[in-house]
Amino acid sequence: MNSSASSTPTPVTLVPNNTLIAASPEEARQLAVKLARLMIKLTQPDEHKRGTLRDLYANDASMLIAIGQVVATEFATIAAANNYGKKS
Repeated sequence: MNSSASSTPTPVTLVPNNTLIAASPEEARQLAVKLARLMIKLTQPDEHKRGTLRDLYANDASMLIAIGQVVATEFATIAAANNYGKKS
């Protein structure tokens, strides 16, 4: 039996610095990308497998669109937390 198969994966911090507050929309967009990447890492903790899969989605338009949708959803969450779009 492979000893790494039975080991517990390293915990992934899903919200860096434990906040969704961003100083600007650009910072918020970067945070959205980071959150999407962290979710992928949590879903597939094996770095080698992620590397192997990267070639698949890099050449599949529907998978790239799906990635964009995940980032957009994360950005919408961050925008809501920062009250973006609301008049002061």
